[in-house]
Amino acid sequence: MNRTNGGVNLPALRSHNTALVLDLLRGAGAGGISRLELAERTGLTPQAVSKITARLREAGLAADAGHRASTGGKPRTVLRLVPAAGHAVGLHLDRDALRAVLVDLAGTVVRERHAGLDLGAGAEAVVSAVAGEVAGVVAEARGAGPDTEPAAGTTAPGPGAEGGAPHTAAGSLPALPSLLGVGVALPGPLDHTRGVLHRVTGFPEWDGFPLRDALARRLGVPVVVDKDTNAAALGLAVAGERGSFAYLHLGTGLGAGLVIGGAVHRGARTGAGEFGHQVVQLDGPPCGCGDRGCVEALCLAAVARGDLTGAARVLGIAAGNLAALLDIDLVLLGGRTVRDAPEPFLRGVAAVLDERARRTGEDPVPVRAATGEVAEGAAQLVLAPLFGRSDA
Repeated sequence: MNRTNGGVNLPALRSHNTALVLDLLRGAGAGGISRLELAERTGLTPQAVSKITARLREAGLAADAGHRASTGGKPRTVLRLVPAAGHAVGLHLDRDALRAVLVDLAGTVVRERHAGLDLGAGAEAVVSAVAGEVAGVVAEARGAGPDTEPAAGTTAPGPGAEGGAPHTAAGSLPALPSLLGVGVALPGPLDHTRGVLHRVTGFPEWDGFPLRDALARRLGVPVVVDKDTNAAALGLAVAGERGSFAYLHLGTGLGAGLVIGGAVHRGARTGAGEFGHQVVQLDGPPCGCGDRGCVEALCLAAVARGDLTGAARVLGIAAGNLAALLDIDLVLLGGRTVRDAPEPFLRGVAAVLDERARRTGEDPVPVRAATGEVAEGAAQLVLAPLFGRSDA
């Protein structure tokens, strides 16, 4: 992924040391952190920290946050991150709906839009709908109305621009110099590295479609594509979830995002986390993936008939398989179906995991509702590398 565009021309952001400093500035919040503290916590020399922070200040990414008393000598100048200095758009493309958010460097949602979506309408229709929502959320952030068209001659830097060649193709975004890129999260399978979709469950016509490149050409900014569950898991890890955990997403489908040892685990082909397509009932009901008796098919069927207790038990059995296989610390539940009725799922999944723990003599794996959303995690696909996360 290209991490820069002409709006935020910061070659220094490619530096590992700069990423360390930025991450500490972000973690310090509005209260800020001194250069001496930055040096102590990064292991860098005070001179190196001074050079990095000077570049960040010049670029508008860092600013003074007052002074702090010193144990000797003059008070220390405290620096803070400037959240509005950079933004990313995060998109969650579900099978029937789209959510777009504009997120600042601190991870705060600045603008949000919702729209209906039909993934089965074909690539061109979906790309057009997505481009329109991105343009809308950016226009709103600029203070324009959501239906305002880009002004004639408006340009945006192309992917890979270092302040360079303007892009004027139809669909270019209204100018927002701090826009670093667009992260897109949707059901898999897909190739995260190349941004190419595979046979998305239930939508085989998407097989081989280069969604990342199609959107980057349309929008004129860098684009990153990942599975919805991976994006959500990344967002949770960035927000502070530690260790190894599984994020289970139950909505129009069922999938998992895995964080192992603090990093998102995608597998060699972005295939990790196809949680919904583990077979738990031989010769069970057919699933959209072509198999029978998958967890997804059983869960969705139970939800459709109003049996949330049954759906939760199936989900719990599958979560138990995952816990036994990966020895994870935590299970987080999310997705629209869980959000609509969290208690039956939290109770049901926890009960199955508790039963398993009693049989094995182990401590039960905790179960909690996830606090993040997929679209916010998609924005972190763009932002997280700036703060040193190589798994974004």
